[in-house]
Amino acid sequence: MTPAASRAWAVAGVASAAVLGPTAWSYLASAGRRSGPGRVPVRPVAIVLGAAAWPTGPSPLLEGRLDVAAQLFHEGTVRALLVSGDNRPESNRETDTMAAGLAERGVPEDAVVADPHGYRTWDTAVRARETFGIDRAIVVTQAFHLPRAVALCRAAGVDAYGVGDSSFRRRPRSTALGYLREMGASTKAMADAVLQPSPAVVEPPRGDLRAILS
Repeated sequence: MTPAASRAWAVAGVASAAVLGPTAWSYLASAGRRSGPGRVPVRPVAIVLGAAAWPTGPSPLLEGRLDVAAQLFHEGTVRALLVSGDNRPESNRETDTMAAGLAERGVPEDAVVADPHGYRTWDTAVRARETFGIDRAIVVTQAFHLPRAVALCRAAGVDAYGVGDSSFRRRPRSTALGYLREMGASTKAMADAVLQPSPAVVEPPRGDLRAILS
């Protein structure tokens, strides 16, 4: 093998490690903690992660998350739901949309608390712990996002298990792209877990979720 070829293989190896290493971290950090409804331990609250909201209502991926969250509530696996997303007008008010969607699924309004500043998964995880006082939870998202979401919640101090909506039948193309995007997103997630940055919005502790669970 020529020196140039050796260098090319070395660069390829480093690049592969840079991509695959963080992905492996997310799967290892969430191992044994990803399952379906009915196969996760009882927890006080489910953290429902936001996804795109459309002017007409939840996107198909967000619909899947709401279906899972409502099932967990109705089965008695959780007693409260924290919906976390970007509630700014330009994002079509994700958490308002999520709360309305859960109400349509028979979840009582007083069992739902909104975090309107869950702009990304790390922000949601940190705010769940520091702002809403959550130390044990079930995380609800798509299956492709679940390893990273559970790993980040655990890094933020939340004893988290996760339930994922498979979403493949609902949105096969978006699901396939989601798995591809996770390889890059896991790199940022691992950096967040190590560096522990503050979320975009820091607030004093709130008591509304504690009031539901008391």
